[in-house]
Amino acid sequence: MMTGHEIRETFLRFFEERGHVRVPSSPLLPANDPTLLFANAGMNQFKDVFTGVERRPYKRATSAQKCIRAGGKHNDLDDVGKTARHHTFFEMLGNFSFGDYFKREAIEYALDLLLNVYKLPLERLWFTVYETDDEAAELWVKAGASPERVLRFGAKENFWQMGDTGPCGPCSEIHYYQGPDPHDPTKNRAELVNGPGDETIEIWNLVFMQYDRSADGTLTPLPAPSVDTGAGLERLAAVLQGVRSNFDTDLLRPLVDFAAELAGRPYVADSHEGFAMRVIADHARATAFSIADGIYPGNEGRNYVLRKIMRRAIYHGRHALGLDRPFFHRVTDKVVEMMRGPYPELEAARALIERIVKSEEERFGATLSTGLQKLEALLATVPYGEMPDYKELARLYDTFGTPRDLIRVSLEERGISIPEDEFNLRFEEALGELQRASARSVDARAKTKEVYARLAERLGRTEFTGYEGTRLAGARIVALIRGDEEVAALHAGEEGELVLDRTPFYAEAGGQVGDTGVIVTSRSDARVLDTQAPVSGLIVHRVRVERGEFKAGDEVTAQVDEERRNAIRRNHTATHLLHAALREVLGAHVKQAGSLVAPNRLRFDFTHFQPLTAEEIAEIERLVNDQILRNVAVQTEIMPLAEALRSGAMALFGEKYGERVRVLTVPGFSKELCGGTHVRATGDIGPFKIVRDEAVASGTRRVEAITGTEAIARFQEDEELVNALASELRTARERLPETVEKLQEELRRARREVEELRLKLAAGGATVTSTDGEVRDCGGVRVLVREVSDLDASGLRQLSDTLLARLKSGVVVLGRRAEGKASLLVRVSADLRSTIQAGQVIRELAPILGGRGGGRPDLAEGGGPQAEKLQEALSASYAVIERLAKTASAQG
Repeated sequence: MMTGHEIRETFLRFFEERGHVRVPSSPLLPANDPTLLFANAGMNQFKDVFTGVERRPYKRATSAQKCIRAGGKHNDLDDVGKTARHHTFFEMLGNFSFGDYFKREAIEYALDLLLNVYKLPLERLWFTVYETDDEAAELWVKAGASPERVLRFGAKENFWQMGDTGPCGPCSEIHYYQGPDPHDPTKNRAELVNGPGDETIEIWNLVFMQYDRSADGTLTPLPAPSVDTGAGLERLAAVLQGVRSNFDTDLLRPLVDFAAELAGRPYVADSHEGFAMRVIADHARATAFSIADGIYPGNEGRNYVLRKIMRRAIYHGRHALGLDRPFFHRVTDKVVEMMRGPYPELEAARALIERIVKSEEERFGATLSTGLQKLEALLATVPYGEMPDYKELARLYDTFGTPRDLIRVSLEERGISIPEDEFNLRFEEALGELQRASARSVDARAKTKEVYARLAERLGRTEFTGYEGTRLAGARIVALIRGDEEVAALHAGEEGELVLDRTPFYAEAGGQVGDTGVIVTSRSDARVLDTQAPVSGLIVHRVRVERGEFKAGDEVTAQVDEERRNAIRRNHTATHLLHAALREVLGAHVKQAGSLVAPNRLRFDFTHFQPLTAEEIAEIERLVNDQILRNVAVQTEIMPLAEALRSGAMALFGEKYGERVRVLTVPGFSKELCGGTHVRATGDIGPFKIVRDEAVASGTRRVEAITGTEAIARFQEDEELVNALASELRTARERLPETVEKLQEELRRARREVEELRLKLAAGGATVTSTDGEVRDCGGVRVLVREVSDLDASGLRQLSDTLLARLKSGVVVLGRRAEGKASLLVRVSADLRSTIQAGQVIRELAPILGGRGGGRPDLAEGGGPQAEKLQEALSASYAVIERLAKTASAQG
């Protein structure tokens, strides 16, 4: 039996032997593709090659691509663990032709591999083609398939397209019958292909990209048809290993068994515990691979999706398996152990993965408590027994991880009983609405104008001359854009976009902002507001025409704002120095996780687990400024990507690299791949100063820094501030910390004295305004009611403790007015909680104020906007408590 690793290697080697270049998997973090949260298909890294925007030195490729489908349009998260084949993380095996071979070779290769290498029986295979694709149907029969096993389907099953417009074409799927007897015509039959049940499953999809779809739906044949195929490794493994579930393959079953071992109970597939073990196994793979690729749990976008994946696994481990102590980091470490061979990046990030997962698991324990507190707060806003908005409940689940079953328990405790099926249906509808709204937001941000794709295909790459200089005469306008359309001219007062054949303007990339400046002719001027590269290789200048007009074909002079460019250069080279210094001071676990290089500052995100100490910041600044004082020449070199990586150059976060790359070196200190603009020598940077260190996600921190004139201005401002403080406090500069600490201690002492005085006055009755401020007997219960002033909510609770301690047994009801509203607090002594519950009292009193309230049996709070009725509410408390006391006595 072939192992999963052998199946992967066999696939890649098969296509290598047939002239395909083995291309490593791209990271799960898509490079320069805002349309994706995660890499989710083998073709992602070849997208620009298929559209013709990017060209590579090979026309055939094969890869095993790491994929995640969770969040956005492609979301399998809720089905994971329930079915045999849904995953968040999976591997997609593929072979690709970029205008080289087409249908015949793709079909012959696929059948040859399946029959002659993997040794799958032909009688178990079914082949589907698009309903009008006679060519593919004939080719399958010629390759060896029986005509009756070649089936035709419509566009839903057998037509693929990259988007609403662009490359598309028919596809051909290979399905496999898994039942016990392939010769049983009642089971191994055509009706079950793309039909009910899962005995016949799809294992490979061959996409034939042969058309370009226009906005009106017209299909135009592509000049160079291409092939994109995808075979799920986990599905192939299930077939070749003779198991019915992907979770029983050697790619996943060891993780399932490890979860069972941690829980101290056997794995039973159709049990609730078995479901939890499958979720943990799948999500551990998604977690380990994501972190290794620079995706960390957080509160937005893909980071938020990863956090949901992790917390879903942790919750199932706690709730279903009783794993109360941190366990998930041990499962992700098992993933590293199993997968480090084909994916060495896992081993390199092993310690990082463990620390981030462990930290997130500990954080989630606190979040569970927070989620339940948020639920209590939500329920307190609706009358007792009334159902809150399902969307708000779903938001608690989605945002805070409040478990669904605990939400139902809390509802039942408040007299809200809903059939489980109805609750789940309404909850899923609300959750789906939230997630669709999130997906629509991602899609709206990601949509790329069609005009850019058309121009890139027609014009090719824009030549960038900005490394050599900031001024270029003799450039030619090759396209103009206004809105979403290409236009013949732009006139004075209009804003639009210019595309030149050559330009010194740097387009925003790699964290560096785009250049600004001017584009002029003898008759016209335009101010360049920004420079972007919306598709690979095409540089677009966003302009405002200030004089004359610009037309296609005009020869222009392009001048970058040199002062601004120089400031950007300083910050960009300083970013490289900062990265190297962080690794030297904090450790090799530091990796870039995002950056911004602007003229007035630089921002650098990196992997680390705690705030920088003052000593660490000082040492990082010292190292960077030492390199600046060396004034060493900054070296750049163009070389093949593989050679650059072998030389020790670091590849940076979120960048998409071609076959040849630019390597920037500060000799003896830093070496990175970078296409940005940089200073001539480190001394050009000027002084370097870190101004902020903050957390941006779990395990990710952000440093902001300034250089050059910005740093000098900051030093001058600091000097003025220190001098002004010293003068105001009448002390020497060196004694400022001591003086400030002394003043702070005096302020803290004064505040304590004021608060203590307020509490004494309140407890002693000095601030009582109710005429009923004495203790009353209400049905055998001692009740103290007071209106107090000059206390905040915290002081009110502290006063209730003091008064209840004096009563020993009884009920304290306090009221206060603040900011035009009135609030109430009810405290009940421990011996009376079974007789009188504070929450019930507050629910009867708060409506008098036009509001609501709730809380625990011993402490409840509420209020409302009708502050003028506070005395009415306080007076009513005696009757409410007396009635509750008498009712309890009668029932007892």
